[in-house]
Amino acid sequence: MSDLIPVSSPGVPVYVGMQGGPLVVLVHDYYGRLPGLLRVADLLAREGFFVAVPDLFNGVATHSAATAEKLMNDLDVGLALAELDDIINDSRTGGSQKVGVAGFSMGGWLSLLHAQGGAADAVVAYYSSLGPQDHGVLPAPVLLHYAESDEWGEGEDPVSFIERLHEHGTPVTDHVYLGTQHSFANADIDALYNARAAELANQRTVRFLLGHLFSG
Repeated sequence: MSDLIPVSSPGVPVYVGMQGGPLVVLVHDYYGRLPGLLRVADLLAREGFFVAVPDLFNGVATHSAATAEKLMNDLDVGLALAELDDIINDSRTGGSQKVGVAGFSMGGWLSLLHAQGGAADAVVAYYSSLGPQDHGVLPAPVLLHYAESDEWGEGEDPVSFIERLHEHGTPVTDHVYLGTQHSFANADIDALYNARAAELANQRTVRFLLGHLFSG
């Protein structure tokens, strides 16, 4: 695939912030771990979080939607979930008492899926949901950011997903950003990026995680 871009620290998580603080695992979308995501990690680290940014595509990323879809389809979901487990377990050993998982698109789906196992104290998902076939109880509060314009499979639309969360008793907060499309928070995809909406969503993410990971 000629559209592939090499990433720094290929195949291993990038860590930002002071070890021992509340952990946030920041999970990339199907474009891979592009530089803009590390700027989000820096934002979180400045608030006192210990941030881990895994590379689920083993050293490559892309700006091409077609290549991104191929990378996503080739992803071993079980291995990706196991990597999140490893990061969380290592960070708990290093002193992180609370854990948040935040992801974008594919990464949001993985974050929501992983959170059903009970390892996270808070979950954030950007333009992501779980379909009925994947949905179980999420035992942690959830923050959802949605674009005004997006496409969803049957039963995956935000209204249906949020209804299931409420049915299971999951605390959920959701926001829709007017004038945006899917991937609006990815600063590396110029055609889709909406700086104003992304900044607002990221600030809401910070406040949400501060409230749930620094309390108690």
